[in-house]
Amino acid sequence: MARTKEEKAQDYTAMGHSIDLINAVIAGNSMADEAAVDRQACVDRNVAHLELMKAKSDWGSESMTATTNAITAGKGYTAS
Repeated sequence: MARTKEEKAQDYTAMGHSIDLINAVIAGNSMADEAAVDRQACVDRNVAHLELMKAKSDWGSESMTATTNAITAGKGYTAS
């Protein structure tokens, strides 16, 4: 079933939240007091979400640059 324009907008917004969270965890601005394993799990979950959403074939003119950058950064992240 194809997503509606509104569903795509909601999905794109959710992707932005994942991007922000990945970047914040990597920068040490979010979850800094959490265990490394929890920070890693959070980044990994959000990377998986971005990969799933980016792979959808019905995107229009939405930019995927920030998504691609967050996926790359998240895959390179090793919590310590």
